[in-house]
Amino acid sequence: MKTLFFIGLVVLILGIVSLVVPIPRSERSGISVGGMSVGVETRHEEKVHPALSAVMILGGFGAMAAGRRRNS
Repeated sequence: MKTLFFIGLVVLILGIVSLVVPIPRSERSGISVGGMSVGVETRHEEKVHPALSAVMILGGFGAMAAGRRRNS
């Protein structure tokens, strides 16, 4: 298995997974006075934009095809 084919396979899998799995992100805001602090932590789950996932999937297919063509 050529390196380019393997890299294309990894990018393809990451592109497919990015369509389904959200990326968690946390934000913390608050104030601290002396030895006391008050804060709020909010958590967001954001998905990758579908256009970016499509680019990753197509790029993975392209790299796999180039790796297979170079192998032959």
